[in-house]
Amino acid sequence: MALGDHLREFRARLLRCVLAVVVAFGVSIFFYTELLELIVQPFETARERIDPDVETELVVNNITGGLMLQLKLCGVAALIGSAPVWLYQLWAFIFPALHHNERRWGVLFATIAGPLFFGGVALGMLVLPKGIEVLINFTPAGAQNLNDFSEYFSFVTRMLLVFGIAMEIPLFVVMLNLAGVLSGRAIGRARPWIVLGTFLFSAIATPSTDPFAMTALAFAMILLFVLSEVVARIVDRLRARRRRGTEQWADDEVSPL
Repeated sequence: MALGDHLREFRARLLRCVLAVVVAFGVSIFFYTELLELIVQPFETARERIDPDVETELVVNNITGGLMLQLKLCGVAALIGSAPVWLYQLWAFIFPALHHNERRWGVLFATIAGPLFFGGVALGMLVLPKGIEVLINFTPAGAQNLNDFSEYFSFVTRMLLVFGIAMEIPLFVVMLNLAGVLSGRAIGRARPWIVLGTFLFSAIATPSTDPFAMTALAFAMILLFVLSEVVARIVDRLRARRRRGTEQWADDEVSPL
């Protein structure tokens, strides 16, 4: 295709993505009450467990706060709800330029990445009430803890986004192994540093800064890293069996001869 044809195709697919987001935004407005209850639920759960002497509330600080909250909540819901459409449009634009092997690994990545991301978001929702509880309990006795709703919503979305993206990192490790860039043996040698780096990443990336969310994220990532190492070693063994002659040794590896 000529450059102009590529640009026209990109424009068409971009318009479809925008249309899908706009339609999803309109739908999310009708379900605003349900979406609001879903976002507030971790805070309400935490409030039931905190010290009775601590009073905490979600507040809207200004006249336009309620409108901006609704726009932000429905906008995020629209992006998530329309994700299958705009991800497909992005994939359909890139797919013709890929080789056969690249298409196969790309389909595998797209199939696994979605469930892993939403699994991370679900894990974030589970630990979020405990993290909120720990943070609110730092409020001094006699003081009232007032939380701006907009900032609370930003905190929740950042927390869930970190958990979702963190679950994708071991998948990238497996994809590097399938591409022949990283071996299972190399992952095993770096295992102690991976564990240490995982805890450091969890401590830095977790917005709530509480030990419960950090530990949950770290252990989930370590479990996935162990699984990715097992998969990488199995792939390496299968790849070694298919090699013949001098191809059984890597280019930078000394043969027994």
